[in-house]
Amino acid sequence: MSNHKEYVLAIDNGTQSVRALVFDLEGHLVAKSKVEIEPYYSNQPGWAEQDADYFWDNLCKACCALWPKLNVPRSAIKSVALTTQRASIINLDRNGIPLRPAIVWLDQRLEQDLPDMGLWNILLTLAGEKDAVRFFRSEAEANWIKNKQPEIWDKTAKYLLLSGYLTYKLTGKYVDSVASQVGYLPFDFKRHDWAGRLDWKWRALPIKREQLPELIPAGAPLGRISAEAAQLTGIPEGLPLISAGADKACEVLASGCLTPDTGSISYGSAATYNSTNVRYIEAIKNVPAYPAAMPNAYNTETIVQRGYWMVNWFKREFGLREQRIAAETGVEPESLFDDLLKEVPPGAMGLVVQPYWSPGVRIPGPDAKGAIIGFGDVHTRAHIYRAIIEGIAYALREGKERLEKRSGHNISTLKVSGGGSQSDEAMQITADIFGLTVERPHTFETSGLGAAINAAVGVGLYPDYQSALNHMTHKGDSFVPIEANVRIYDQLYKEVYLKMYGRLNPLYGSIRKITGYPF
Repeated sequence: MSNHKEYVLAIDNGTQSVRALVFDLEGHLVAKSKVEIEPYYSNQPGWAEQDADYFWDNLCKACCALWPKLNVPRSAIKSVALTTQRASIINLDRNGIPLRPAIVWLDQRLEQDLPDMGLWNILLTLAGEKDAVRFFRSEAEANWIKNKQPEIWDKTAKYLLLSGYLTYKLTGKYVDSVASQVGYLPFDFKRHDWAGRLDWKWRALPIKREQLPELIPAGAPLGRISAEAAQLTGIPEGLPLISAGADKACEVLASGCLTPDTGSISYGSAATYNSTNVRYIEAIKNVPAYPAAMPNAYNTETIVQRGYWMVNWFKREFGLREQRIAAETGVEPESLFDDLLKEVPPGAMGLVVQPYWSPGVRIPGPDAKGAIIGFGDVHTRAHIYRAIIEGIAYALREGKERLEKRSGHNISTLKVSGGGSQSDEAMQITADIFGLTVERPHTFETSGLGAAINAAVGVGLYPDYQSALNHMTHKGDSFVPIEANVRIYDQLYKEVYLKMYGRLNPLYGSIRKITGYPF
């Protein structure tokens, strides 16, 4: 490691904001700018789209707002890495111009008009995978665009994730990180590369290999900041852009979750539970283990698609009072919402949330919906709020237990990151529901820190990931489970929560049949 004071830049384009972050080599955040963004707009029920240039313009704004806050010369920044929201896709023409708005990961449209796959239909049926492959194909944005907007698909020269698009805007090259490949793409999750020539995914999707970017392992260079990007962002021209990974992968890395006995929870717009393995392990059949934000490793994941999006939904729909008081008094609104949690006892007086606000492949099923049961006249909005936080934690505990069975490793350490980890009450609820001491990292900017770790390793500021983690990650606050609360939650989880989906699922199919939703 160099003796000079050196820094790395991380750019984090999440669902609700774009952040530009400068870290030192001890993992301390020395400068930050944040630009709030609209996650999506919706022209049809269930759609979630955003203009591709909107993401780029706000990345430029975030970078330009960073430099006045930086008290060190830009020449001390030795590399940059990018992390983004997952599974948001962009079609580009042969000149690199977006052909249509990005389809954001929250989009719920499905494509049912799917061409016959010939011999593959027979083989997949014999293997018992026909339904899973059909779900994959109907969820794939490429199939919807090909069928509904054929003139767009015919002009599509490049089909990129948001990470690949922003990398192109920064470097002028069609490259992307291996660890950003989360979505309905012809990607081989075991091999960390595009699928082999004879893989069924090439028949399931209209995508051609030449439409996809070159994939670069985490910690390797993607390219250098172009003159045009330097002018628009203020990032020094020629600075190496290092491959990192998607936001969740970077959060897992920055949490110090390197071994199968450490669990990583992310309380972000999507709430996830992950562990890192050198073996490929699916916690749920046909839900792949995603590439970790370091080479030759996998993140086995359970996801609650709209996890802390639900919390923001609650705050928007029911939390105007707290937001008004916060604005008038100058306090953070999060502290007032923590007060709401304190008003309600563990278990929310019998109110239980099943947090399936979005359908899934297997868990939950494609017809799944959210549910709140146990209402009585004692319940207030504070009970609903606590029940939402508890429901998300129940769903992630279920994922933890499923993964422990599949992997043979019991979790002994639990790290919690993401925006929701800023709430002490949410952290205590997590400790009580899991029955484990939970820790949060020293910074809430864990996805940015994970990208920064890659940026540091990628230019040799540290010789390997373990060295970088030893210096750049630090233990934050710990929360010890309260035994009386553990008992209450354990009963509610086993006797109520785990039984909800099986008993309610038949009704979800009827709802979809009657209303057509989700589409």
